Amino acid sequence: MSDFLQVLILGLLLGGVYALMASGLTLMFGVMRVVNLAHAAFIVLGAYLAYFAFEQFGIDPLITMFLSIPIFFALGVILYRVLFPRLEGSDRFGEMTVLLTFGLAFLTEGLMSFFFTGIFRSVSTGYSTDAFFIGDIFIPKGQLYAGIASTILLIALWAFLKYTRIGYGVRATQQNRDAAQLVGVNVRGVSTISFGIGMALAGSAGSLVSFIFTFFPSRHWQWLAILLALVVVGGMGSIKGAVIAALSLAVLSSFVTDRISPEWAPLSFFGVLFLMLMLRPQGLFGKKARI
Repeated sequence: MSDFLQVLILGLLLGGVYALMASGLTLMFGVMRVVNLAHAAFIVLGAYLAYFAFEQFGIDPLITMFLSIPIFFALGVILYRVLFPRLEGSDRFGEMTVLLTFGLAFLTEGLMSFFFTGIFRSVSTGYSTDAFFIGDIFIPKGQLYAGIASTILLIALWAFLKYTRIGYGVRATQQNRDAAQLVGVNVRGVSTISFGIGMALAGSAGSLVSFIFTFFPSRHWQWLAILLALVVVGGMGSIKGAVIAALSLAVLSSFVTDRISPEWAPLSFFGVLFLMLMLRPQGLFGKKARI
């Protein structure tokens, strides 16, 4: 029983971090219909920011997490205003934005390789290698703190989207972009803010990633594959779906690691993705495409 609880707890804590990583990606798609292939690259960039702040100034990654939110939000707003407005209204908006974010991912990876090299990095805080013990169950402090921090940020995101005027605009645009514009929602402004929020979530997730994983510039491709699986399984554009998918698949991955082999753990994400595409292509909470 203790082994079961051990694996379950570790899976849920890791799932909270995955949920934070995926929420920004699915938010961008829900509002803009943009699959941001550079999202995971900015998560790695956030991890490098936390690493730099810790090594140079001794700033704890949990503090850097909050500092990175305005930094990455501003970066997201700038990138959106520079890159996307000219593509709006194009018949090939979807294809063009995929190519654009694909190139942005490579550019970000190249810059990280230039400034930080390709060496494996990780932030070694006092708690990243420590653990709490409850009987036979141990809970790594790093994963616990990362899981709690992710939960706090996800609750803040939910409250923002539900109770603020901007959040109302975001939800209206997610449901029907044209109808939202007709009732007076500034769709371009909402898209700009949503892209900024997505980037802020990526940067803050990077701070948490920095002390629970090792990372290097090209690591983002592996994370992108997992995040895309979570977003599709949960339903494209559904934050609730992304959170549920992240928690469920992280627990499944933990049990696969424990019972079978760590090498098989990533395949559990893609196995569920394959079954979902076969049985329910729109995902758990996605809308069925109209023909």
